[in-house]
Amino acid sequence: MSRVCTRALNFELRAGETLLEGLERTGHAVEYQCRSGYCGSCRTTLLEGAVSYQQEPLAFVPAGDILPCCCRPQGEVILDLDAEPVKKQA
Repeated sequence: MSRVCTRALNFELRAGETLLEGLERTGHAVEYQCRSGYCGSCRTTLLEGAVSYQQEPLAFVPAGDILPCCCRPQGEVILDLDAEPVKKQA
């Protein structure tokens, strides 16, 4: 399993989970549309670590950025996400 660190918290990805799915599960508000690397809406800065793509995304991904919708971390990653986890209503 891969460990993910953001400004908000640290968590482990579940088996078979994309980075976007893990971010959603832990309450991070990440913009997305296509979930398959076409639009680039979920573009996020990767501060440390590495990811892999099962298929190369069609959206432009500048050096240092990743598309969480269609990548999987290769070990621990640190993301530059300002988003705070969504607070659950009591």
